Amino acid sequence: MDPRLPWPQYFLRIAQLVAERSTCVRRKVGAVAVKDKRILATGYNGAPSGVAHCLDVGCLRQRLGVPSGERHELCRGLHAEQNVILQAAVHGIRLEGSTLYCTTQPCVLCTKMLINCRVAAIYYLEGYPDPLSLEMLAEADIMHQRLSLDPRAGETSTSCREDSPGTLE
Repeated sequence: MDPRLPWPQYFLRIAQLVAERSTCVRRKVGAVAVKDKRILATGYNGAPSGVAHCLDVGCLRQRLGVPSGERHELCRGLHAEQNVILQAAVHGIRLEGSTLYCTTQPCVLCTKMLINCRVAAIYYLEGYPDPLSLEMLAEADIMHQRLSLDPRAGETSTSCREDSPGTLE
């Protein structure tokens, strides 16, 4: 048995490190797009470049009392998954067929974008209160699993296609 850290946990730990750059005061999220065991792009949640960060001006969502998983448009920040997509686009990198490793399950807005980017699989550490996101991933036939950082623990929940070509990177 190989004593090294398995690839999914390796990339999920990198996503955790990326999340440490987040400027969100409510939730730190990191994401890593990978293909053929190579990182294509990373992203974390926070305000757009050149715009004041929530760390500096406060959280609009907290001020308005917006619960998690609702009214995404009432936020200064971009989601980590959105920033992965944008960074790949800015640098001319295709995400088609890639695997996304994320600290949190993508919301429905990010899910729709990832579906259109044709990602092959999504692995995440924490759930998110957005059942429509999971329904759409299943309908789009995109492999998605909630995993543990402990490789011995295996998956903590699963909802994915059986014959995915986007097997673990």
